[in-house]
Amino acid sequence: MSALAPLLIELLVCPEDRQPLLYVPAHDVLYNDRLRRIYAVIEGIPDLLIDDATTATDDQHAQFLASPGAVRTGS
Repeated sequence: MSALAPLLIELLVCPEDRQPLLYVPAHDVLYNDRLRRIYAVIEGIPDLLIDDATTATDDQHAQFLASPGAVRTGS
């Protein structure tokens, strides 16, 4: 697990709806809770290609929202 740089956390938004994401370091993902889209973070590099994103299940959605240490991007 590699953490995202603080500057990236401030700047990143969803490529699909251009809104902030939820960075969930415990799962190495950036999560759009509005569209339920999961973007992987691989070795500290976010994969924000829409075609690479996956759709969250109800369980994943609940886990990400309740994850300690999760932080909103774009703030």
